[in-house]
Amino acid sequence: MAKPTILILCTGNSCRSHMAEGILRHAAGDLFDIHSAGSKPAGYVHPKAIEVLKEIGIDISGHTSKPMSDFLDRTVDTVITVCGNADQACPVFPGQINRYHWGFDDPPKAAHPGESEVDAFRRIRDEIRKVFEAYAAGYRDALAGDQS
Repeated sequence: MAKPTILILCTGNSCRSHMAEGILRHAAGDLFDIHSAGSKPAGYVHPKAIEVLKEIGIDISGHTSKPMSDFLDRTVDTVITVCGNADQACPVFPGQINRYHWGFDDPPKAAHPGESEVDAFRRIRDEIRKVFEAYAAGYRDALAGDQS
């Protein structure tokens, strides 16, 4: 049986969506087919996103920035937007069952006073990790309940 497909969307597909994709793939890649894309892809994955995920043992260095139009002819079970602009621009995908919006600040623009840019990336990485690991755990719990 094919795994449900999850598409994580952000505007530029350079930071948040890639961090979320990497974290969710690490937590539940055995349960889902996970991808990310952007409404206006930047064409690169931000080096600091790669760096801060590497710090927690997740390698996204092979990821590429992709347009969400690449997925319009594919069955996507769940769409998760991680920024407000992508949420507003999000089309309905064939087969889409679920849609969630979990917004996070844009790491390159999110540094608080006295916080370095890389620390802003770490803070947002940790916020994304908390939400997406909880999503994976909840899905696992639901599956375990269905099987008992």
